[in-house]
Amino acid sequence: MSPLLPVHIAGGTLGLLSGAAAMVFRKGSPRHVLAGKVFVASMLSMSGAAVYLAILSRETPNILGGVLAFYMVLTAWLTAKRKEGETSKLDWVAPLIPLVCGTWILAIGLERLFSHAPSKDGVPVGMSFFIGSVMLLSAAGDIRMLLRGGVSGTKRLVRHLWRMCFGLFIAAGSFFLGPSNRPLRLLSSVGLARHLPTALFSTGFYIFLTVLPFILMIFWLIRLWFGDRIGAAFRKQSLPWVSKPISPVAK
Repeated sequence: MSPLLPVHIAGGTLGLLSGAAAMVFRKGSPRHVLAGKVFVASMLSMSGAAVYLAILSRETPNILGGVLAFYMVLTAWLTAKRKEGETSKLDWVAPLIPLVCGTWILAIGLERLFSHAPSKDGVPVGMSFFIGSVMLLSAAGDIRMLLRGGVSGTKRLVRHLWRMCFGLFIAAGSFFLGPSNRPLRLLSSVGLARHLPTALFSTGFYIFLTVLPFILMIFWLIRLWFGDRIGAAFRKQSLPWVSKPISPVAK
């Protein structure tokens, strides 16, 4: 057994727990910041170990998944760490990762689509097109950010949010929908599986937990994009009415 396997397992478990906590806590609060730091450290450790283990096993899908999770979390963390409108030399190299990986994943999907061959790794063809398209869009977003000299305001928060959530989405899919029922194996190893209802180990429940980060990502993106605008528009319309002097009541 590789010594990096416990690192991968511990990092993945801690990443899922801290990621869920960061999604629940109020954004910008000390608890959210702490959970975010733990999430970043654990996800980078988990994905880095996953890539190494996948290379040893020659598992191409796991190599791509680990690289993409590492890229998503790292660029999301850098977006929050830097000041508004600030870039670095690393940002000029980063777009190559989603560009190469996204093209590779789309090529795999096209090959399976036209060959009508069953998926050997259990990943549906539609998921390959979805992940590949998201990667190419993220590469386009990186290039757009560089051409504009950085990102600021709401766009900066959106970039940080959706990349963190998508990294969590990749980790959740790998854990809950991976081979050999990983949640059941993990809980069985600590003696908890026999005390839990079987419904918690159903495929439908696993699918729900996998897409939950994606659903929460959409919810927070809607709040970021439209919450402030709706509030600003409401205040703008209400301001004249509020500031209008009230006429004295006739005696």
